[in-house]
Amino acid sequence: MASALDRPGLQKARVTQQSGAPEERLDGIFGALSDRTRRAMLARLREGPATVGELAAPFAMSLPAVSRHLKVLERERLVVRDVAGRVHRCSLGTAPLREVERWLERYRSREPQTDRPPR
Repeated sequence: MASALDRPGLQKARVTQQSGAPEERLDGIFGALSDRTRRAMLARLREGPATVGELAAPFAMSLPAVSRHLKVLERERLVVRDVAGRVHRCSLGTAPLREVERWLERYRSREPQTDRPPR
């Protein structure tokens, strides 16, 4: 059976995530943020650390499905998981959010100074 790294697309994704090129990092972060469930998990973590079970509670999905969402967030460092025995406590990783803020700031500084909505 082939491992995930034997599949070309996944291998490239893992290599680029590790290489840390700014645009590739943003691709991964925005990809992780593109899912409503993952954004809801981050919103919960904004209140403070939570166990995997606490993060899973509001969703009608299996724990393995929740775990897959968490792995995406962890890969992009949006979630940091601490393990103490059988308890997995997750907390919000803010460094990637600062990367997004810096990227957005480049465009904010170019905005016209008006309250009109864009056409």
